[in-house]
Amino acid sequence: MAQNMPTDPTRLGPEGTVAPTPQNTPAVHTLTGSMISRPQIPPTLGEEDEGTETIGSRDAQGLGALANNPAFAQLVQGRLSGLIGRSSGYVESLPTAVQYRLTALKGVQRDHAVLEAEFQKEIFELEKRFADRYKPLYDRRRAIIEGSAEPMDDEVKKGVEAEEEEGESDFEDEDDDEAAADKPARGVKPTDAELAEAPKGVPEFWLTALKNHLGLSELITERDEEALKHLVDVRVAYPADKSGFTLVFEFSAGAQEFFANTTLEKTYLYQDEVGYEGDFVYDHAEGTKIEWKEGKDLTTRIETKKQRNKNTNQTRIVKKVVPTDSFFSFFSPPAPPSADDDDDASIASDLDEKLELDYQIGEDLKERVIPRAIDYFTGRALLHERGAFDGDESDDYDDEFDEEDEDDSGGGASSRALVVIASPLDPSRSSFHTNQTRIVKKVVPTDSFFSFFSPPAPPSADDDDDASIASDLDEKLELDYQIGEDLKERVIPRAIDYFTGLGRLRRRV
Repeated sequence: MAQNMPTDPTRLGPEGTVAPTPQNTPAVHTLTGSMISRPQIPPTLGEEDEGTETIGSRDAQGLGALANNPAFAQLVQGRLSGLIGRSSGYVESLPTAVQYRLTALKGVQRDHAVLEAEFQKEIFELEKRFADRYKPLYDRRRAIIEGSAEPMDDEVKKGVEAEEEEGESDFEDEDDDEAAADKPARGVKPTDAELAEAPKGVPEFWLTALKNHLGLSELITERDEEALKHLVDVRVAYPADKSGFTLVFEFSAGAQEFFANTTLEKTYLYQDEVGYEGDFVYDHAEGTKIEWKEGKDLTTRIETKKQRNKNTNQTRIVKKVVPTDSFFSFFSPPAPPSADDDDDASIASDLDEKLELDYQIGEDLKERVIPRAIDYFTGRALLHERGAFDGDESDDYDDEFDEEDEDDSGGGASSRALVVIASPLDPSRSSFHTNQTRIVKKVVPTDSFFSFFSPPAPPSADDDDDASIASDLDEKLELDYQIGEDLKERVIPRAIDYFTGLGRLRRRV
């Protein structure tokens, strides 16, 4: 939680009082304060104090109970959300000359925004030019999947090299010699007899690839699989006269059992102007109308109910068509909220969530699944999905220290002195085996911004053997990289907005 008042003595108001921060409310960032700061070490209780209930301990227990109460947490979050965007008055309290300079800096920022918009449009045009260079590779992939062509020797050779670089299967136990012995050698060309017995191409390639995507797998039902097993290609196209991209799903003749379409498309369109951070802003999506065969609509189901007549006591069967979960609802995207929807906060929020999920799935298909379909088919891509195998980790034990901050600790800005009180009943730590105690001071690392310049080292081979160490290092590396990216992409280009607090508000929105 951000502090309402800064502790920096240089940030003073016109009368010498400490000025509040530009935004006196917690900002909801990708990087939260809890992700950067480690929990404080609790003070040590002496042996004579252990088990003694104090008023403070009761208060702490009461606060802990409230913190775990969902209703209380929701109430606090609602109050804090109401403060977002409100100025604390800090910028307004600055001298006129300083505010005059801030206005000029906003003018410089506007020129930067114009140049950044031009940069993003150039990047998009470059993306479309490279799509033409990718096309022969995707056509070749499709031919192998469909079975209209067999692999060439140079393709197999490169594939073997790729598998050797990846090492053994990520899901295989390295100690399982028996499994390794049963595994066929890489790149061995099948015989004519084996080719004759084998199925054509790679059966259900795209169905398997889509199901191995963490988000898409939740959309695909068992009923959907009967139609999706006839999916032969998924590709990206770009509208000629609009900014955006189109996802094209092409089906074989077997899908005619369900619908008359041979291709289904979903187009995501961008707004004409780029967003605050220079990125294209999603406007809306358009999907193909699916021509379902009678009784084969996978997006609906028949709901059967019995109704009894109160007068005659006779019953009748009433059948009603109702919507149901289906991957094919993806081609009927939600419409952006209207002005009436904006008046109802709950409706607007629900629509925003649906739109965000729909756009994220489209982006994942375009940026991940289509370019790396083979990795999604084999499941290897799952290892690179963020948080795919991360477990909830918590500290099982608290270090028991009495903490005492000292300015003369000699450890610099990134260290602190801890005072450890040795128990007189512990002869190994008492002085001369007497009943005396001693003060032990130790310099240990502490939280500091300047630790940013001492980045964590990537895990070594020894660290990889310890899953907990490797996971902790991965989290630190990811956080360190995210902070660097935020500085590069957000703070430095829009420093004036982060100074005034507008950057925090825009980041949340």
